[in-house]
Amino acid sequence: MVSVYCLLLAVLALLGLHCGHSYHREQLYPRPAPQVQMKAGDPLAPYDRGGVPLESPGVTISQYPQFEPVRGWVTSYLTPFTRWLAHNSRHCGTTIVSHPGGILDEILYYTRGLDTVLESSIMFVAFVTFSWIVRTKTIGEEEMEREGGE
Repeated sequence: MVSVYCLLLAVLALLGLHCGHSYHREQLYPRPAPQVQMKAGDPLAPYDRGGVPLESPGVTISQYPQFEPVRGWVTSYLTPFTRWLAHNSRHCGTTIVSHPGGILDEILYYTRGLDTVLESSIMFVAFVTFSWIVRTKTIGEEEMEREGGE
């Protein structure tokens, strides 16, 4: 049964490689290629999308025309439920209910690249915390104290 499952996954992966995937460079964040930015000596490369960091947003084009009035705002990424929650709750002005990665990116968008550092730091802290919990549960606190005392 496992080999049938693996074969099915392999076939699906091969089919996925041959399906057409469209990528339109000008769709959301039009900008020069990262190599062009680096050759020009841009200190924000490859994250520079125009605008002035911490002052004005970069150049964006709305993928969906109905969001054009609020493009670049966090609200343009909220689901209907989170929009309702944001409008009806004093505590959820910018809510992370639907998808934290996209909202975190948009909140940190003005810093151009800090989101990459912050997300990596969050993942590192989560990994360290998880490792400590697993170690505590598998080895036991008494064994850890003995290891530290030796």
